[in-house]
Amino acid sequence: MFPSSTLAQWLRGGSRRAVRPWLALLLGLLAHCAAAAPEDTLFISPARPNLFLEDRFYSVLEDSSGHLPLRVVSSPAWAGRFSTLTGTAPPNIQHTSSTYWLRLTVLPRPTLVHDWYLELYDPHIGEATLFRPLGPGRAGYDSLVTGASHPFANRPISYKNFLFDLPQRPGQAATYYLRLHSDTRTSFRAMLHSGPRLIPELSLQYWLLGGFYGILLIMLLYNLFLYFFLKEESYLYYVLYVLSGALLFLSEDGLGFQYLWPNSPLFNHFIGAAAPVLLLLTFGQYARTFLDLGARRPAQDRAVRWVVALSVVLLVLDAWVVHSGFSFWLYLLPYGLLYYAAWYAYRRGLRPARYLLLAQALVAGSLAFLISRKLGIDFYNNAYTVYSLNVAFVLEVVILSYALADKIKGIMDTTLRTQRSLLKQLRKKHHAQDQLVVQLRENQALKDQLNTELEALVAQRTDELRQQNDTIAAQNRELLERNSLLALQSAAIEQLNRDLRLDLQDQKAARIQAREVDFGEFSQLFPDKGACLRYLADLKWAPGYRCRKCGHEKSCAAREPHARRCTRCRYVESATTGTLLQKCKFAPEKALYAVFLLHAHRGHYAPAELARVLELRPATSWAFAQKVLAALQRRQQAPSYEEGEPWTHVLLEVEAELDNQETAAEAPALRATG
Repeated sequence: MFPSSTLAQWLRGGSRRAVRPWLALLLGLLAHCAAAAPEDTLFISPARPNLFLEDRFYSVLEDSSGHLPLRVVSSPAWAGRFSTLTGTAPPNIQHTSSTYWLRLTVLPRPTLVHDWYLELYDPHIGEATLFRPLGPGRAGYDSLVTGASHPFANRPISYKNFLFDLPQRPGQAATYYLRLHSDTRTSFRAMLHSGPRLIPELSLQYWLLGGFYGILLIMLLYNLFLYFFLKEESYLYYVLYVLSGALLFLSEDGLGFQYLWPNSPLFNHFIGAAAPVLLLLTFGQYARTFLDLGARRPAQDRAVRWVVALSVVLLVLDAWVVHSGFSFWLYLLPYGLLYYAAWYAYRRGLRPARYLLLAQALVAGSLAFLISRKLGIDFYNNAYTVYSLNVAFVLEVVILSYALADKIKGIMDTTLRTQRSLLKQLRKKHHAQDQLVVQLRENQALKDQLNTELEALVAQRTDELRQQNDTIAAQNRELLERNSLLALQSAAIEQLNRDLRLDLQDQKAARIQAREVDFGEFSQLFPDKGACLRYLADLKWAPGYRCRKCGHEKSCAAREPHARRCTRCRYVESATTGTLLQKCKFAPEKALYAVFLLHAHRGHYAPAELARVLELRPATSWAFAQKVLAALQRRQQAPSYEEGEPWTHVLLEVEAELDNQETAAEAPALRATG
């Protein structure tokens, strides 16, 4: 037990303020009556240059107050308070508020001539202090202080993990004390290295880690370029996932603290807490886009998003508030749900999903070793299992990159098949169009043949009329010679014959001057009602707009197509108002063609033939023909009439007549006013 004189001296040396907590701690420890088993002595020799520090080679003392000094811990009275962890507790820091003391006894062989080094595998230990016994003939200990809470430059040896040199005295046992304190639940895993083998082994580790990060960088840049070229979101989320994984490994293996942010311990702690959260977020988003959950299974996609969001919130709370140290269990549900979604997608025909299943299986196998270390389970704990997650992540990155390429290839194959199908359909469509063109040519040929036959019939009819006229003239001459009493009638008949001859000559001249246009060709100029109204509006208001009611000269567009609304009195005037097409009861394109025919033939066009050409009732055709003929007569009597003027001048003849009527109506009023 601890001597009373030493205890009194120690109490006198401390301040009154610190006496009570130390006394309460000592009384609690003295009340502990269980006998603790000492650790085994670790024998080191050149034959075994690397020794993994197993649980039986060190003993642990938990200081719940965090204020025990080395002179108390190393005193004989406290030697029995240390206990080994074999079969009792995991080799981890279980309580982040406590300080843990590790005691290690090393006995070098007499043939040992080199120093040894102690390496702590976990770089997240907040503060680690090694107390080493002084040289021969000297009592006491010196100390080496380092930890994740200190800048990297404070480390005794510039290495990614915590590395301490252990000066050895061959053949003499030395007891070392390691004081550990951390805000996270970290492990006590450590390794002893001999001096000659240290540099080659550390160099090999750096080379392997350099290759690991080189592969990640290559895959990151390669897929980033693919994203810029293909604009596929899966590649962007894949790049973010690889970047998050790289941050996680830079935090876990200590290379980020050594090379990227050596003077920022707080930032190093932040990266260590934020990288797993970013890894979950990016992988969840990548898996969702890779599996097309939003399109394939919307309900499952919503469930994945909610589970990932809830897991992220719990991870943040555990990292910054709870500090349970078991946050890795929070990954099981989202990753398990994503694994099930990948398996279901594969069963539904998405073959690239099998690569996602394989990659996640590899990572899950490597995570088993990490979780066993976190739980303190001795499950193949060696240098290979420590870095197994790095190997698994590299394989996962390569496999997922290949999976993306396979998925894009599948999409391209599907696109090519679709394009081939579209080409076949286009060929069929072109073939049908060719057949339609042939049919149209045949129809055109039939149309030309029919027009030729009609022209021949018209010519024959004209010859017949000429012959009849000649016969009538001969008969008239005979009648004049035979009966002088009928001279007046004969003269009238001769006058009629002369008029008929003049009409025939005019008809010939009209046929020579006018271009014969059938309704099909005319319909190409005026294919529908809109085209006719547009033409009438342009023709009607070409000189300028003037309101029929108030005489205002400014207008705007109305709801009716091609109509105009007066900006003063709001009177709406349609395009047909004041034209021959006003109150027309059949299609305007047929009405325009009727006006064209009657103008081209100068009114000498049979209404029955007009009804047949336009497919109208004879009564409707006759009524409209009379209206057009009246407009033709008014146009011929107009002062501005010119021989051979276009047929479109007749269209506005109704408007001119209405204007004349309005002028005539206004004349008496003007005279009365005068």
